[in-house]
Amino acid sequence: MFDEYGFPRGAELDEAALPALYHFVYCSRAADGVDDAEVGRIVESAQRHNLARGITGVLVFGSGVFFQWIEGPAAEIQKLIASLHGDSRHYDIVSLSQSEEKRERLYPNWDMEKVEAEDIRLVLQDALESADDKNNVAALTRILEQLDSGPLGSLGRS
Repeated sequence: MFDEYGFPRGAELDEAALPALYHFVYCSRAADGVDDAEVGRIVESAQRHNLARGITGVLVFGSGVFFQWIEGPAAEIQKLIASLHGDSRHYDIVSLSQSEEKRERLYPNWDMEKVEAEDIRLVLQDALESADDKNNVAALTRILEQLDSGPLGSLGRS
């Protein structure tokens, strides 16, 4: 059977051989006019740029809310974080997690992939319950209210 990390029980990991990976997890609200087509363009652009930078990750989009996990070399992730904060296609950016550690990639073959948003509310509710920063609490509350205003994934769908 598998342990909690998905490795066969008893499998030995050579931690010294694992790369130091930085990860950044955040959520944000999409700006007016950002729809599934625009998100598709964002993913295509990320796929072109991330491969050369050693960045992998996943992007969830639904009801005007982004949730993203990115991982890679610390310097490249820091540049990407700065770029994300300057991107006018979203706002109310809340950092949910970031750190550097020696480990395997969670998304080794995904330069960037968009996935469906069914579980985003649970993730954001959990983040709200553990948030200490008042700005993050306020932004997460607004994001959850936006999710409550309509079905997940309905924005931009025909």
